[in-house]
Amino acid sequence: MSEVLTIVGARPQFVKASVVSRALIAEDVTEEIVHTGQHYDDNMSEVFFRELEIPRPHHNLGIGSGSHGLQTGRMIESIEAILLANSPKMVLLYGDTNSTLAGALAAVKLHIPVAHVEAGMRSFNRRIPEEINRVVTDHVAEILFAPTESAHRNLLSEGIHEDAIQVTGDVMYDAALYFAKKAQDRASILERLGLSSGSYLLATIHRAENTDYPQRLLAILEALKSLSKEYRIVVPIHPRTKKSLPDGFGDLNFIDPVGYLEMVVLEKNARLIATDSGGVQKEAYFYQVPCVTLRDETEWVELVECGCNRLAPPTSTEDVLAVLKVSLGEPPVTHTGLYGDGHAAERIARLIARRIAG
Repeated sequence: MSEVLTIVGARPQFVKASVVSRALIAEDVTEEIVHTGQHYDDNMSEVFFRELEIPRPHHNLGIGSGSHGLQTGRMIESIEAILLANSPKMVLLYGDTNSTLAGALAAVKLHIPVAHVEAGMRSFNRRIPEEINRVVTDHVAEILFAPTESAHRNLLSEGIHEDAIQVTGDVMYDAALYFAKKAQDRASILERLGLSSGSYLLATIHRAENTDYPQRLLAILEALKSLSKEYRIVVPIHPRTKKSLPDGFGDLNFIDPVGYLEMVVLEKNARLIATDSGGVQKEAYFYQVPCVTLRDETEWVELVECGCNRLAPPTSTEDVLAVLKVSLGEPPVTHTGLYGDGHAAERIARLIARRIAG
């Protein structure tokens, strides 16, 4: 029986859990990890556990893909059974996926305290599923680890009590610092793909708001294709995107999903990153690479406010292309200390240890 049950299911959560799990060990807090199987193939899941030195999951639910309701419902059922069998003192959740929502609902129904890492992030668009997952999780959690002051303010404005909120900094920054040196050993991916530093654009597209709407996906792909005469365009392709991919984009360099360390190499050496991922937006900032976010809004508003990130709503090819060209003309990003000092995981682990000790 463990004191903390951690629930993860998607690549960004594996990264966050890697640094917090290491910090929990240092605090002598026992932890069990549940992998829901939301990301389930080797390149989306298993390679991350190997590379990030995460303890092997004690439970792998193997849920796989499906509609939001189907996927979340199956997760709740399976997580509830584990909670009843193990009676942990706390459930630890990350981010905004269906795995996060399922863990929160299963735990709160059984009166088990929920701690949420990356609490308070808001895009203020209730049409996207991740926003619903964030809001619901925050409002049932007892401990909310906010990565930024703006996240803190969001929680207070929604009526969450100050005593429940801890501003810790961002564990993704911890991970970026820890794994940057290790990633140097994977630099061969550049040679393998025929790339040189600063010569290519890196693009990631996976959110349903883009992949499930053909016109939005087409606007992104056409804009990238327009730049392929000047730059190599590298696109690690998400399984959801692959299913929706139209013909006629052979000029783009689609590759299979890569492990975390190889992705760090690709990010650090890109001329520009275009993405609809929340985590990749921040990693671009950490590695001082200009970023264009292929969405109508972002929960990481600080990045837009400081000029490190530009929004490019994919309403048309021309709109996306215009933002990409402006960003390509910008100088390298400089850090402004938005996400803490690289010790967020230690703070989180210390607070959890204190809470468990009563």
